[in-house]
Amino acid sequence: MTFQQAAEAHLDDVYGYLAWFTSDRFAAEDLTAVTFERALRLWHRFDPDRGSVRTWLCQVARTVALDHFRSERRRTRREELAAPPEAIDFRFAEGLSPDLEMALARLTAGEREVVALRVLLDLDAGAAARILGISATNCTTRLNRALKKLEEALHVAA
Repeated sequence: MTFQQAAEAHLDDVYGYLAWFTSDRFAAEDLTAVTFERALRLWHRFDPDRGSVRTWLCQVARTVALDHFRSERRRTRREELAAPPEAIDFRFAEGLSPDLEMALARLTAGEREVVALRVLLDLDAGAAARILGISATNCTTRLNRALKKLEEALHVAA
């Protein structure tokens, strides 16, 4: 598979993962571009014996997103010295109910990430665990806890 084929096949998956992970569609667009730029430079390192192209691209996307969060945290600290923080828009995707939006907003970034990988991208526990750098059992446990939190939040909202 060429890089072009990989990019065309998995662009939507990477964007969807980043949109859920960051909870910001606009940042996800930018980070998707950075992900594929970085992946192109690292393409020679891709080893199909270690995992799928999709999983590898999600690992690159996760690194890009974590770099983004670190950079944003530094920027936010600088800005907070000059002005109070503004309200954050936690809309995750078009067409979600307001109750689901509120429930998702209550999840931590880590919980949203495991939900995005396992539910949105439909990765198996092993592939998601490789991206997260944890065991498959830990990945399943995190997903179960996140889904339970979502269910409880939706039950309270109903």
